[in-house]
Amino acid sequence: MNEKKRFFLEIAYDGTAYHGWQVQPNAVSVQEKLNQALKTFLREEVETVGAGRTDTGVHARQLYVHFDSANGVLVDVPDRALLALNALLPYDIAVRRIIPVLSEAHARFDATERSYEYHIHHQKDPFLINKSWFVRDVPDVEKMNEAAKLLLGTKDFACFSKSNTQVFTTICTIKEARWEQKEGNLVFHITADRFLRNMVRAIVGTLLEIGLKGKSISFLTEVLESKSRSKAGVSVPAHGLYLTRVVYPYIQER
Repeated sequence: MNEKKRFFLEIAYDGTAYHGWQVQPNAVSVQEKLNQALKTFLREEVETVGAGRTDTGVHARQLYVHFDSANGVLVDVPDRALLALNALLPYDIAVRRIIPVLSEAHARFDATERSYEYHIHHQKDPFLINKSWFVRDVPDVEKMNEAAKLLLGTKDFACFSKSNTQVFTTICTIKEARWEQKEGNLVFHITADRFLRNMVRAIVGTLLEIGLKGKSISFLTEVLESKSRSKAGVSVPAHGLYLTRVVYPYIQER
């Protein structure tokens, strides 16, 4: 019997039809569909580990997953394996790359940086349903960008974490947080070493309290210092959120 080797998959998906990334009872997830495709193609049971969890309706332009397999086709004919896996997956999940890695490589723990985008549009657009959040009023982008600068650095972000989650720390380091006006719409960009559950959606909701509802820029500082989720803004809808980039020291970006 061949010795098992570890592989990373780079995948992308439209999260509209799924109850998030992670396998769960009585609900369809991205991980479940990927596991089924791998099992069918490799003819062996496969356990996948993702770089993180995305919630129901959240999309991913780039997510890495690791798994172990003894099937030599993944090394010998990776192009064929890529075609076969994509043929077995639903139309809304795609495998971009198959990458052999060292046996100790870990998709979740080895990631050094993650980036998200949140998309907002202001004109009714049927082609953006489930892809962007429709907000009629245009917020004060300059004011929100000034507030977003207060997020940068290493801080306790407990105020933006979903309640009752089991995490060892709520300290994160944010290196980018900014709004961009793009073709008349808005995109929020954020990059950090790690994120808490619901963190990006809570940050966007809080910044909109400043940009749309007239709260002062210092409101963000008050929220951070409170460490209380109840002080922050509401979580914006999931369908505007995209995981866009995950960085590893040993994987070359394309």
